[in-house]
Amino acid sequence: MKVGSNALTRQDGRLDVTRMSSIVDQIAWLRQNDYQVILVSSGAVACGRRELQVEHSLDSVEQRQLFSALGQAKLIGLYYDLFREYHIHVGQVLTMKENFRPGEQYENQRACMRVMLENGVLPIVNENDTVSVTELMFTDNDELSGLIAQMTEADTLVMLSNIDGIYTGSPDDPSSELIKEVKPGTDLSHFIQTEKSSQGRGGMQSKYITATKIQQGGIRVIIANGKRENILINLIVDKKNTPHTEFLPYKEQIG
Repeated sequence: MKVGSNALTRQDGRLDVTRMSSIVDQIAWLRQNDYQVILVSSGAVACGRRELQVEHSLDSVEQRQLFSALGQAKLIGLYYDLFREYHIHVGQVLTMKENFRPGEQYENQRACMRVMLENGVLPIVNENDTVSVTELMFTDNDELSGLIAQMTEADTLVMLSNIDGIYTGSPDDPSSELIKEVKPGTDLSHFIQTEKSSQGRGGMQSKYITATKIQQGGIRVIIANGKRENILINLIVDKKNTPHTEFLPYKEQIG
């Protein structure tokens, strides 16, 4: 699962620790019910930006490096404390786009994920923003979560944002309808809002691009609202009545 910056922050841009705690509670429930989870978490830059007041000007790369270095330490520390209440060990994985090219780095990364899961450790993944710049960067953590899902041959990728999914128009327009199910080959590009996330680099367009790629690989993709109470649990116990957009995996259409 991937949780975006907008799902983890308040309107003022500060980390929403209450929401973060709720997501941790739900992941603990999933694990107690025999679901393996890999967490791709945004929020490091947003954390770091609130930790330090910089009196001199920094360019965009310097800001990202500085704030991510500060924020990642705070973010993983919070996750460590919250998961410790459930006796869940967490491991930090900071990665770069070049690690997903075929070869030794890719295999090492996959082996790392495997050994963590086999030993009950929850991987928490984020881009290594301190060294990833320009062409070395992922488009956003939506892209990263898709690559992780493919690498680990996941059954389902859940992307949590601050809206319920893809709508037929603007989510703020009462006449817009939530698109609940997307079959492979369905073109929704004319419905996609191109605005970027207010706190992160992504947006619904990047989620749509990732979802269409991943569903073609036989992985189910769900886009849902991480600010809804018990969203992860409800997607399992009451999925029919839980707002979300689901991209059906290709294998279901040919099997």
